[in-house]
Amino acid sequence: MSKYTERIYNGIVKENPTFILMLGMCPTLAVTTSAFNGMGMGLSTMVVLVASNLLISMLRRIIPDKVRIPAYIVVVATLVTVVQLLIQAFIPALYDALGLYIPLIVVNCIILGRAESYASKNPPVVSACDGIGMGLGFTLALTLIGFFRELIGAGTILSGTPLAVTLPEIYEPIAIFVLAPGAFLVLALIIATLNALHIKNNGNKKVEGCDGNCASCSGLSRCLSEQEKQGVE
Repeated sequence: MSKYTERIYNGIVKENPTFILMLGMCPTLAVTTSAFNGMGMGLSTMVVLVASNLLISMLRRIIPDKVRIPAYIVVVATLVTVVQLLIQAFIPALYDALGLYIPLIVVNCIILGRAESYASKNPPVVSACDGIGMGLGFTLALTLIGFFRELIGAGTILSGTPLAVTLPEIYEPIAIFVLAPGAFLVLALIIATLNALHIKNNGNKKVEGCDGNCASCSGLSRCLSEQEKQGVE
């Protein structure tokens, strides 16, 4: 696996920002009342994430270290404004549904976190791949949560799109799932399922004999030492 595909795979599976790293919880819980809304927010964030990673990586040797965070925010805010205007012009239904959460992409911890921890230290192309991976992981997570909330809470699938499906009238929707508590319930159930399948622990495995459970690991120093030798980031 090349370093480019590895960054994409990590963002989707091993370092999924929502299910593994637990980042970006505000939009995750707020806008996922339907699969369409979740997909729209995820793709909007991905566009900003890829572009910001690319630009910040290209400017990493120019931006002074003392003002790097304000500089990152200026770059991200500019890109978010462009994305917001494009959505408002071409997808007004999505713009109305997402509302305030589009400009709030500026302070999304996923974007600033990847800019600080990865894009500012790596070449442009691999940084863009990191943005693609993280963006796809975020989009898949929001779409999945929105799908289950919409299905259980409203009895519909992909409402507001040409592919919309409505369940038979015999099904009685559970309205709480399209309200705020429903977001917590669905997120908790998905994460519990992933933990039961040991997906998070498998993603954390670094050296032979490691079970991926770093919190209770007695050989953490050995693991870190091995990572340094192997060049694991």
